[in-house]
Amino acid sequence: MAASSNSSLSGSSVSSVYQLQQEAPRPKRIICPGEVENRPKYYGREFHGIISREQADELLGGVEGAYILRESQRQPGCYTLALRFGNQTLNYRLFYDGKHFVGEKRFESIHDLVTDGLITLYIETKASEYISKMTTNPIYEHIGYATLLREKVSRRLSRSKNESRKTSVTNEEHTTVEKISSLVRRAALTHNDNHFNYEKTHNFKVHTFRGPHWCEYCANFMWGLIAQGVRCSDCGLNVHKQCSKHVPNDCQPDLKRIKKVYCCDLTTLVKAHNTQRPMVVDICIREIEARGLKSEGLYRVSGFTEHIEDVKMAFDRDGEKADISANIYPDINIITGALKLYFRDLPIPVITYDTYPKFIEAAKISNADERLEAVHDVLMLLPPAHYETLRYLMIHLKKVTMNEKDNFMNAENLGIVFGPTLMRSPEDSTLTTLHDMRYQKLIVQILIENEDVLF
Repeated sequence: MAASSNSSLSGSSVSSVYQLQQEAPRPKRIICPGEVENRPKYYGREFHGIISREQADELLGGVEGAYILRESQRQPGCYTLALRFGNQTLNYRLFYDGKHFVGEKRFESIHDLVTDGLITLYIETKASEYISKMTTNPIYEHIGYATLLREKVSRRLSRSKNESRKTSVTNEEHTTVEKISSLVRRAALTHNDNHFNYEKTHNFKVHTFRGPHWCEYCANFMWGLIAQGVRCSDCGLNVHKQCSKHVPNDCQPDLKRIKKVYCCDLTTLVKAHNTQRPMVVDICIREIEARGLKSEGLYRVSGFTEHIEDVKMAFDRDGEKADISANIYPDINIITGALKLYFRDLPIPVITYDTYPKFIEAAKISNADERLEAVHDVLMLLPPAHYETLRYLMIHLKKVTMNEKDNFMNAENLGIVFGPTLMRSPEDSTLTTLHDMRYQKLIVQILIENEDVLF
């Protein structure tokens, strides 16, 4: 069976790898003529029982793509796939956990496993040099996609021109694009305006593509029967697994893929909505400052849990159009409760797991000036969206303390409330949590009292 060589592939179109998949040997099951005693129920007639490698080689008869299953002579209860490829017999340890596998990929049937294996072996044999160079000149870095974008713009959105000390904000219109690839959409957001440039890693997960698909990083065919590559669950970018290691941290989440507001990663949410901070934070703080700063026990007094859950569902359902006005929720403690719940529900806290130990160490410094300097240094390590959210919250909490004579909430009291809300130990240990509580309180207290210096 003829196949293209490495040299011919190197100058050919991206469809060459697809052509190789079509040329790959087809699986040929060698059936055992007799009934095999103790054959596992999840294997078929291709199972030949306990035989040696030499016997397996003889049964395959030198036919490309021929395969059998056998039980190991040296390790009874262990099973092997014997497969003929490249004029030799290859033996793979075979496993079953509800699906069949020899490596990472899991298959519903042995036939699918062998089909995928033959495709991979064939392509990696015929195009190994080509594959190794796929990531050297990726289309992902080319700038021509912005042109495609302008042809597909469906509407324009204008947003506020707020700026943060740690974010770079452009000053023109932002465009939305419908029914175009994630790669073009990424180029759109990169080249268009009023985009809050927070860095975000892609959330890649192994994906099975139905029908032919091409990698959006290197533009090459994604080969295999299943799990041909990975897809970003936030923006929909489709790439080879090996290409995913080279994709920049420039994920632009697609709103269609963001199902809710609460429990969503903070950076993912703000990038999807093209805002500086999570909408929940902005809307709740606006409402609290409009009618609640003088409320006694603000943030310490709890609202009704079921009403707080209602607010959460309103944000998840309606987003920035959620109505949390006094007409609907006259008790301001419901709004403060909803804001605190948002912070508690974050998969990665505002003060991230990575920076948590450094904040705790800073809190332990006895000299006040050195402690403040250490806290400032750690703040600089926060992801920009987390930093901006924390900055905005601390400005708000400073306003709360300025009304202490009415609400009886000073920086220390707010530190007790917000310490465990904004900070969580990466160690899931009750002992660690109890030990760190006083330091969590102190960090938030320091952030509030020194908001104007630290941010």
